[in-house]
Amino acid sequence: MGLVIIFALVTIFSAFGILRSLRSKNLLGLLFATGTVAVFGWFTFMTVLKSGFPGA
Repeated sequence: MGLVIIFALVTIFSAFGILRSLRSKNLLGLLFATGTVAVFGWFTFMTVLKSGFPGA
């Protein structure tokens, strides 16, 4: 359960990174932040979906 919380925080911070990269027109930062949101966000979503919240 703790790992899911940490990965959710990484996803949230990366979403802020996407906004910051768009404002500063940093394409490489935008690429990495988008990839991080996609990977960690999907993992977080599927773990909450399969295990429930809080973990059973």
